[in-house]
Amino acid sequence: MPIILASGSEIRAKMLRQGGLDFEIETPRVDEQMIKEALIADGAPPRDIADALAEAKSRKIAQKRPDAFVIGCDQVLDFQGTLLSKPKTPQDAIEQITLMRGERHMLLSAAVIYHEGKPIWRHIGQVRLRMRNASDGFIKGYVDRNWESIQHSVGAYKLEEEGVRLFHSIEGDYFHVLGMPFLELLAFLTLRGVIEQ
Repeated sequence: MPIILASGSEIRAKMLRQGGLDFEIETPRVDEQMIKEALIADGAPPRDIADALAEAKSRKIAQKRPDAFVIGCDQVLDFQGTLLSKPKTPQDAIEQITLMRGERHMLLSAAVIYHEGKPIWRHIGQVRLRMRNASDGFIKGYVDRNWESIQHSVGAYKLEEEGVRLFHSIEGDYFHVLGMPFLELLAFLTLRGVIEQ
């Protein structure tokens, strides 16, 4: 049974490859900002926003490929009830990290699988993180050194890279930090017989 990753994320594709899955990649054209703004205006909690964005991506590709198991993913950062997005500029990245330093925040990583025109599985992984009280100089240097990579990440960091130095503690599944509830996804695909038991 074909598996399609409805995401342009290289880290998510890498996880699937390292897990030994045979899959295709199709990047959906979805207006994430419009969906997010509408849900925020309706007072939706961050986990519902993550879930809705993952489902929108999965549904978009599934409309063309109903035969496939289409995996849509999204990740949001909840800082004290406020959603932080991908930084637009290096200064925006510095401001986000400065805002969160010494504080806790939460990453919510959602995945939704569509098959034969409907969602058949969904999961939201949750990780609690606490940043250390990094100096202004370190934060600016970090952003300067890593801007090309972190501009595509919520919260302006990547734990799998130098961003790990920003943190004091992490509670939760590392795969959830990377943007996919991967173990739960593998368990479901195994249960359905899509991948080998």
